[in-house]
Order: sequence, then C-alpha cells, then structure tokens
Amino acid sequence: MVTRDEIEDVQNLDMWLDVNGERMQTGNTQTMIFGCAYWVSYLSNFMTLMPGDIITTGTPPGVGLGMNPQKWLQPGDVMSLGIQGLGQQQQTVVSFPG
Repeated sequence: MVTRDEIEDVQNLDMWLDVNGERMQTGNTQTMIFGCAYWVSYLSNFMTLMPGDIITTGTPPGVGLGMNPQKWLQPGDVMSLGIQGLGQQQQTVVSFPG
C-alpha cells in the first residue's frame, strides 16, 4: 500500500500481467472507461469505503477469450501482475476442489 502523496497521477499508471513469465496483458489507467475518482464516488453511494478496501475495475486488453486460439489458465500456471508505483503480486492457479 502507498499513501496518496506517493502517486502523482492515478490516471496514468502502467499495468501488466504475466503468465508463466510471458507478458499477456499491458495497459494504463489512462484508458479506463471510468476513472478512479468516479468509482470511489459512485461506490460511496452504496457502501462505506474503508482504508485498505480494494476496488476492482476490469482488465486491460489481452484476455484469453479474445485470443485465437483461446487460451485459459491451467492448474500450476503462475500469474504475476502489478500496477506502477503500487506494487505487484503473484498467484499460482489451483484446481477447484471437486
């Protein structure tokens, strides 16, 4: 987490997603249909936002559904994603127990 003064412009941050070390998605918050301030304002009409809350807004171009052939995540795949200045995270895909 970062404080507000650490990010100059939330509407100009690069975003990325790698799967197994291969870059699958790149984007920038400039291309969002609705900006960050809009989402905070809109959601505040329905709920109280608290420090640490996360608002998910969608995804940059490059999703598996739009590929030819389509590409889907498989158990064991490692996803690394991040947003410039905010940090990055990594997850490993696991099968749904069933």
